[in-house]
Amino acid sequence: MAQLLTEAEIKKQAKVLSDWTVKDSKLQITRTFKNFIEAIEFVNKLVEPAESAAHHPDIEISYNKVKITLTTHDAGGLTQPDFDVARVISQIN
Repeated sequence: MAQLLTEAEIKKQAKVLSDWTVKDSKLQITRTFKNFIEAIEFVNKLVEPAESAAHHPDIEISYNKVKITLTTHDAGGLTQPDFDVARVISQIN
């Protein structure tokens, strides 16, 4: 199991992730697209990196908005894999 990050480690890593927020031991971002089709196309692009990392985000879709939440459920909070996957997601258009 991945080790929980300290508050200092979380703050340091969160600073370099623009548009992501940390709330309640979760890393979150909401992306807005032109329409539903673009939102779904974006979600489909998340499959390969999530599978490769064996670390899967929680995803909520509401028409043209996609909310992504990362946390390590079995560790009970944020771990390094959460930030690793967030960096990959940040690079996906």
